[in-house]
Amino acid sequence: MNDDFERNDHSLLRAATVSMRFGGVQVLDAVSLSLAPGDLTGLIGPNGAGKSTLFDILAGERRPTSGRVFLSGNAVENASAHTRLQSGMGRTFQIPRPFAAMSVLENVMLGCQDHAGERLWANWFAARRVARVEAAARARAMEILRFVSLANLAQQPAGILSGGQRKLLELARVLMAEPRLILLDEPAAGVNPALLEVIIERIAALNARGITFLIVEHNMDVIARLCRHVFVMAAGAMLCEGKPDAVTRDPRVIDAYLGGPAA
Repeated sequence: MNDDFERNDHSLLRAATVSMRFGGVQVLDAVSLSLAPGDLTGLIGPNGAGKSTLFDILAGERRPTSGRVFLSGNAVENASAHTRLQSGMGRTFQIPRPFAAMSVLENVMLGCQDHAGERLWANWFAARRVARVEAAARARAMEILRFVSLANLAQQPAGILSGGQRKLLELARVLMAEPRLILLDEPAAGVNPALLEVIIERIAALNARGITFLIVEHNMDVIARLCRHVFVMAAGAMLCEGKPDAVTRDPRVIDAYLGGPAA
């Protein structure tokens, strides 16, 4: 791949002809997509389309069989999820798994990156600095909890939260790392309508602040309300892309994803 082209690539996240095989099964076949800074983009497709596998590759949970992944122009297909988080890309999961016995506030504080207190020597020789950093992290975590409407539950164990509240908690923990890009995995799944409205509003507000989003979602109403551009996958390949209203009228999408002409 041409190095000059990569240096001149202004996308924030780009997958270039990414393929994935599990044994003899071709799960992804030369899939490409690109997100510019500030995009709010959807990724849709029927079950088995390869969305989750692509998501895992973008996030650093899996390495592709072939193809490249670039974050701010830097190749990261072999970088770990932790390294990508430090580089500004966070992700959530379809089924959040908070540390149930820890408080909601403590769960959010776990998202803090490069905390001085994580280094043993600092707790002995720089205790005051560690205390200042801890206080600042706690204050930031509370600010984020207020933003996601969970501040009143800050001292409660995370295990008591509903499904929708756990989604908000996971988003809050990702925000603690101050990402430029967030990959959201099924944010609407299992969420009651009232909390779903909160999630939609918070995503839109974060995007207005400049955070870029890629959202995997089956709820087409959520995609239509939030996303300005949509990628559609089917059978491990990229089927089409475009604005949500145009995509949902595309005969290929209707046939592959929305249930055929009769639907």
